[in-house]
Amino acid sequence: MKPPEIPENEDHRLDTLHSLNLLDTPAEERFDRLTRLAKRLFDVPISLITLVDRERQWFKSNQGLDITETSRDISFCGHTILGDVPFIINDTTKDDRFVDNPFVINNPNVRFYAGHPLHYLKDSTIGTLCIMDNRPRNFDEDDIRLLKDLAVLAERELMEIQLATVDELTKISNRRGFLSIAQNCLELCNRKRIPLTLAFLDLDQFKRINNNHGHEEGDRVLTAIARTMKETIRDSDVYGRIGSDEFAILLTDTTIIAAKAVIARFRQAIQNYNNQATRGYDITFSEVLVTVNRNHDKSIETLLKRAETLMYENKSV
Repeated sequence: MKPPEIPENEDHRLDTLHSLNLLDTPAEERFDRLTRLAKRLFDVPISLITLVDRERQWFKSNQGLDITETSRDISFCGHTILGDVPFIINDTTKDDRFVDNPFVINNPNVRFYAGHPLHYLKDSTIGTLCIMDNRPRNFDEDDIRLLKDLAVLAERELMEIQLATVDELTKISNRRGFLSIAQNCLELCNRKRIPLTLAFLDLDQFKRINNNHGHEEGDRVLTAIARTMKETIRDSDVYGRIGSDEFAILLTDTTIIAAKAVIARFRQAIQNYNNQATRGYDITFSEVLVTVNRNHDKSIETLLKRAETLMYENKSV
């Protein structure tokens, strides 16, 4: 058996995969309908949409197997993601790479495999749409075109997920995206007893900027905030635009004192932007910092609502 090689862009590929926040999520009809269709059209017992993680392949949609993942080093799909074209094995017992693969010599006794790589943002191959059979078979050009068509549909569904969780204007997470990613981060840090601080930011006088300078200028403010966050906030932190003029940052492994230093650095970066932009106004913001109590704080949405209430109270004084 020959384990699959590692793609040259593996780190970038994994970053893209993890940014979708799809691993270990429940089954979704949008993907299941495609694997059901593939199973029916090709008359095979197994059809999968797989996501290839660092050490495993995980099945986002699964027709025909009673497991949810396998080790990457025995996966067929690990080989598929190395190229941009369908990967086909007509008879696994005649292929030295797979003849002694556990999936071949044991249940489900795979004899035929055809997989199409699933691309996301063109430069990242994050998984496959694949079919398997327990008998050898041929796969002609019409079959290849059909498999490709189904893979394109799967890729479109992946793009829809991104559009649903990314703010169209600023290109950072929207409220839904922030809540989803931050919740996973909260649970992980609570388990490992890692300190967390939530920062809630509200732009000052944003309505006045829109009224006096126009909504196009207001959009410029929002994109400047998002761009500065990308440049100054650590990759390990989660941030997003969660309202019209509101942003949130979940700071990992960060105490309240350290969080104040992070916000001070961000405020200085915004002031530097103001000094250079000279737009006839200054971007300023107010913030609320909430320390996460791992014994009581289990929901990022509850934390965010607490921060929003504190901000409202502070601005009402």
